[in-house]
Amino acid sequence: MNSSTQASLRFLGATGTVTGSRYLIEAGDRRILIDCGLFQGYKQLRLRNWQPFPVPPKTITDVLLTHAHLDHSGYLPALVRNGFRGKIHATPATVELCGLLLPDSGHLQEEEARYAKRKGYSKHSNPLPLYTLEDAEVALDHFEEVVFDQALHLGEGISARFVPAGHLLGAASIQLTVHGRIIQFSGDIGRDADPLMRGPAPFEGADILVTESTYGNRLHPEVDPQAEFAEVINRVAKRGGVIIIPAFAVGRVQGVMLQIARLRNSGAIPYIPVLLNTPMGTDATDIYHRYHDEHHVSWDECKAMFDLAERVRTVEESKAVNRRNGPFIVISASGMLTGGRVLHHVASFGSDPRNAIVLSGFQAGGTRGAALVRGEKSLRIFGREVPIHAEVIQIESLSGHADADELLAWMGKARPPEMTYVTHGEPEAADALRFRIEHELGWSARVPEHLELIDIGRPK
Repeated sequence: MNSSTQASLRFLGATGTVTGSRYLIEAGDRRILIDCGLFQGYKQLRLRNWQPFPVPPKTITDVLLTHAHLDHSGYLPALVRNGFRGKIHATPATVELCGLLLPDSGHLQEEEARYAKRKGYSKHSNPLPLYTLEDAEVALDHFEEVVFDQALHLGEGISARFVPAGHLLGAASIQLTVHGRIIQFSGDIGRDADPLMRGPAPFEGADILVTESTYGNRLHPEVDPQAEFAEVINRVAKRGGVIIIPAFAVGRVQGVMLQIARLRNSGAIPYIPVLLNTPMGTDATDIYHRYHDEHHVSWDECKAMFDLAERVRTVEESKAVNRRNGPFIVISASGMLTGGRVLHHVASFGSDPRNAIVLSGFQAGGTRGAALVRGEKSLRIFGREVPIHAEVIQIESLSGHADADELLAWMGKARPPEMTYVTHGEPEAADALRFRIEHELGWSARVPEHLELIDIGRPK
């Protein structure tokens, strides 16, 4: 920058897609990265993970992390391996959850690279992981905890405040003050009516707002997720089927287990086995016990949720699940069928019409989950086409994201920003939310382009 008081904002990800959340603030001698996520879904997006980072990682001074999900945190091990030497600032729960998510991500990538080489379905003779378990463990040494609502000083005239966002344990909106100018990054905004997490803190206003738009063109159905789960479980159990629930190990697994535990305790579903085949999900559930002030589930229900499922830990135990007869429920990661153990279950059970695949939330474009929502009758898994004759159900009422009305309500009580940048949404969703912000709130809003550089000005 030419002046210590001039600043810029550059959109390095989450434009035209709900993945790859990355925003860069440059001010004086500081380069501050807000989120450092993986691109997921369409191949042209996933290929961005392998391209050189848009700025040299060694020139980034700080990373501020809104929350632990991989579309916000999952590139951090590669960033550190490629030269980043600063601190990664995050809330205590986010630090703990990243301690599970990032090593698991590295392990899965190594495992998938070995499997691709052994089965010979990669285009590369020696497929490599994007990063390794060891890379992830090195990255964890750079984390530093930040308490909600306390000022974090990042340099002369630059500070940050982490504000509760709901959505997930530790999730925050980040309010960054740069020489008197306030830029707020929404992160992923949760819901006031979330059955597990407390709602987000209200938006208090900023000079510039960067908001997510995952559900920018949709409203959540006004149905009880327990009723939806009960209907599916009863129907499939009656025909002796297997219910596969792909779920993100952090956040969604716990929400699904809470709903099933409540149904079981009330007698609304038969007592059939529930298997949790994500070791990371097991550990994450334990973390929920330690951060009770961030969610509104009673201690008794938290224990019921924790005790609900039979844990599947080893690879051999996971393989044995595929030899079991229904009825039973298996909850496994990942939530959009982009990888993980759940793919083996879909490959084993997906062709039987007695079975069901229950998608427990948003499915990003280009993922196998999105293909199932479209009605595709086969999925490419581990280099082969797997026929899908199982019943496919999407339960969107369990989503941890605010819908379009909820996002507008979160924004609407604050003073208008000079500009609202709408990001982290598929193109149709982002533009729909942009239109509503302009026409219902009367604010200036636009959808930025990938790698677009914005001058966010000098202090007033």
